[in-house]
Amino acid sequence: MSLLERLLAWIKRLKPKGTITEQTVKSAGWLMGQNVVGRVLQLGMLAVLARLVGPAELGLVGIALLTLSATQKFTNIGLNKALIQKTEENVDSHLNTTWMLEVGRGILIASLLFVIAPFVGEWFFEEPRAVQIIRAIGLSPLLLGFRNPGIVYFQKGLQFHKQFAYKISGDTAQFLVGVGYALVYPTAWAFVFGFLAADVVKLILSYVIHNYRPFPSFDLKIAKELIGYGKWLTGSSILFFIYSEGDDAFVGWFLTPTALTYYQYTYRFSNAPATELSQVITQVTFPAYSKLQTDNEELRQAFLKTLRVTALVSFPSAVGIAAIAPDFVVAVFGEEWTPAVPAMQVLAFYGLFRALGKTFGPIWEAIGRPDYVTKLSAIRVGLIAVFIYPMTNAFGIVGTALTVTGIYVLPMMPLDIYVMSRSIDLPIRSIYYEFVYPLIASIPMGLIVWYLGKVSPFSPFVNLVVLIPTGVVVFVALVLVLEVMTNWTVTDNFEQIYQNLTE
Repeated sequence: MSLLERLLAWIKRLKPKGTITEQTVKSAGWLMGQNVVGRVLQLGMLAVLARLVGPAELGLVGIALLTLSATQKFTNIGLNKALIQKTEENVDSHLNTTWMLEVGRGILIASLLFVIAPFVGEWFFEEPRAVQIIRAIGLSPLLLGFRNPGIVYFQKGLQFHKQFAYKISGDTAQFLVGVGYALVYPTAWAFVFGFLAADVVKLILSYVIHNYRPFPSFDLKIAKELIGYGKWLTGSSILFFIYSEGDDAFVGWFLTPTALTYYQYTYRFSNAPATELSQVITQVTFPAYSKLQTDNEELRQAFLKTLRVTALVSFPSAVGIAAIAPDFVVAVFGEEWTPAVPAMQVLAFYGLFRALGKTFGPIWEAIGRPDYVTKLSAIRVGLIAVFIYPMTNAFGIVGTALTVTGIYVLPMMPLDIYVMSRSIDLPIRSIYYEFVYPLIASIPMGLIVWYLGKVSPFSPFVNLVVLIPTGVVVFVALVLVLEVMTNWTVTDNFEQIYQNLTE
């Protein structure tokens, strides 16, 4: 058998099938691949734009994306999650109503952005050039509102091989159009055209790769059912925007659009591993947990295994990013971006806690308690509101980063763990236990990488090429030593994952 034939046979085996565990693992493999490829394309485009366009011009894009995100979060009614959570495998009877609701939401957001663009750009951020960019980006929800609602089956049925093709096609279009435009016209519009190109491709592809065809019909009873489940998700979505992007809006308003660009870029790159991991967690585990919602013991074991893998990736990622941040910023963005280094180092640890926190939400949503997410988010928002002004006023974007990170450390993470313990009757110590070994292995690795970078005589780019694999090797070695010396059985989990992938 040729190498190509073996590769195709291996990909075919990765099609999610078998038991729920096997489907979940294979879906996670597809989704992880999707996120890695997609993130490389997205961050690659951002890195190119950072050098060609510059932080001041990209600040206009940051304002537009914040405005878009706010309107999307405030109108999110959790339709897809309501469909995924349903125990019935076939939800075709709900799809036309879902489609009508999404189309209406897209029209509403696009119209709203067109109207409020002058208020946001000229008055709030005092940047008139952002007005037309806000209006152009407002076309995105209009396009996506007309997508084929049948793509919900990609998640509900754990068919992430189809989700992979759908998502990567859009990311590829965004990279090609964005970078291509920037090479000719290095302005903020390069990002805008790339962003919209991705949505056009996904709109078309949604009808190519799924055979459902929506029809304009509306069932009020179904709409009430979907919105009834999603009302708590709407609240948590609003609060999520406030605590996850409210700091961006505050930086852009209180400081400058350039400071906003520094903050947003350091956030995206420092949180990239956590973001990709958390997306895999929320998209794969929610439908899987929904299938296990009546089996408490299976649910507890699935949660702990998920948390173990998450911690094993998130701890070294955060420590490693903080250690290489000075070389990374100069090598990727250029010397003019060096003011962003301290914020990136702090936000790397915010990414760690975000990834850990993302393991909790899917459990609460699967057992029918999405209100937990909303209520805990409300506490986080209140605390950010108290501390963000004095911290940012005193320390700039580093103060903002310290605010959102510190609040996650205390009290939010302990609160999340306490509520999870009560939700599925799991001892608190069992949750904290999953953090111990990754932390012990990550700290020495981070110190070694930091020291080597500090004494290295080479350029920042060469340092990155050397230090990243060095950190990986050191961490893996420490993990293996810890497993031999203790009763930590993390390699057993990965062996099981491998078996599920190859069966």
